[in-house]
Amino acid sequence: MVRLKDPAIRTLLIERAARMLRDREPITLRSLVAGAGVSTMAVYTYFGGMDGLWRAMRQEGFTRLAARLDRVPRTDDPVRDLAALGAAYLANAAAGPDLYRIMFDAGFELEDPAAADETLHGLVDAAGRARLAGRFRDDTDPLAVATRAWMIGHGLASLVVTGPLPQPALEHAVPLLTALYVSCGDEPERCHRSVVGGWAT
Repeated sequence: MVRLKDPAIRTLLIERAARMLRDREPITLRSLVAGAGVSTMAVYTYFGGMDGLWRAMRQEGFTRLAARLDRVPRTDDPVRDLAALGAAYLANAAAGPDLYRIMFDAGFELEDPAAADETLHGLVDAAGRARLAGRFRDDTDPLAVATRAWMIGHGLASLVVTGPLPQPALEHAVPLLTALYVSCGDEPERCHRSVVGGWAT
């Protein structure tokens, strides 16, 4: 009889490895499974070895981010939606800072790069809708706007969630995003209201 893989064990090993990295513990095959209630064979069964584990950890970070972004409702205010997606990005980083640190470690390939790229598409879509709605200028490049918004979110997450700045520094997101979207053509006061509303969701 073939024994089915237990996804809970896969998750257990990923999260344990992430915590060990956070705590600066050396990660070896044996140290990873020590106290986890599984054998070293589990790493090969679920990941094909340690390199596969690192790839899976990066992918898991993007998988959780995608799920978080998918829960953001789409409204008739695309600028508000852009801000809400940014807030969700920060919330995801805060909920899983250990995995967040690993997501952008280019030292290991992703299991599914295309799936990771999908996490940017919601921002591109919202920026495109803002252009169609007349909030952004006709010459606005939605991908460029999405990339810049991501850079703002990633910078804040890196400095606050996994870095040296205190939590109140996240308040800089509103003026930073407002300035970005106003530079795309949005009216300042309306833009500010949209960003504040989206950020608060």
